[in-house]
Amino acid sequence: MTIARVAAGAVSVALLLLTAGCGHPFARATDDVTVSFEYGGLQRQYLIHRPAGVGARAPAVLIFHGGGGTAETMTNSVGFDRLADTEGFVAVYPVGYEKSWSDGRGADTKAGAAGIDDIGFVSALIDRIIAQDGVDADRVYATGISNGAMFTQDLGCRLSDKLAAITPVAGPLPAADESSCTTTHPLPVLEIHGTADPIVPYDGGPVRVTSGNHGGSGSSPVLSVDATQQLWRTRDGCGPVLDTPLPSTTDDGTSVTIESADCVNGGKVQLYSITGGGHTWPDGPQYLPAALVGKVSHQFDATQVIWRFLSAFHR
Repeated sequence: MTIARVAAGAVSVALLLLTAGCGHPFARATDDVTVSFEYGGLQRQYLIHRPAGVGARAPAVLIFHGGGGTAETMTNSVGFDRLADTEGFVAVYPVGYEKSWSDGRGADTKAGAAGIDDIGFVSALIDRIIAQDGVDADRVYATGISNGAMFTQDLGCRLSDKLAAITPVAGPLPAADESSCTTTHPLPVLEIHGTADPIVPYDGGPVRVTSGNHGGSGSSPVLSVDATQQLWRTRDGCGPVLDTPLPSTTDDGTSVTIESADCVNGGKVQLYSITGGGHTWPDGPQYLPAALVGKVSHQFDATQVIWRFLSAFHR
């Protein structure tokens, strides 16, 4: 076996560990409830964490795992349950088809290859949590990492009538979704992406590890981070972009620039661009060597930043 094949295999395993939350300090809450319902001829599932004492019309955050990950282990990896308990929102973890999402890249994901209607599934899921769990229809948000982030971008394009804001991490908009990306209202967007991401290239192109190709490189490209930002700024009617360096809090080999544009109706499109950052969740663990997946930035806590951004908006 060649060194290149060994490296590719190691990166594929790395993605599984990332999306499984391996090594994270957050313990899974014991009161997460698994919900199943039929959609599109399949039994689809999600986990829901509703903190004690949260009343009716609570906000909800949908949290999408990456390719190869699961909803159960995503609860370990990003700390949203714990934050939901302190901030009073409902955390929802949808379950992908064969650990993947149909994000517009076709056969590059298992769900795409199988023709799974994940947009319809999430639309039905949102209707259920509004009707059955008292979630505020005007404060439903979406976030995710990698394949889950690309799917979050697609959800923003296609379910803006049900979402108040989105925050994808390490996943720009798939190029195949660009021409059909329309919104019913200006949608606030926060992106987080490392410039040294070895899996999902910051400058766009095919994703280098995909579930549909058994860990091999994909064929359907994603837009660059800059092009994705420009798309959302155009859709949202935004003004000039202001660049602000984030003050360094630790010497970890990364630095962060916040690019922010104010948009019509009080909206915002924002990017946390992590110079030297890899295919990782900021302030999470260095789950495999940086040579394989890039560096974790500890300049900010992504989960806290995401909630602070989302909670500022309603539909």
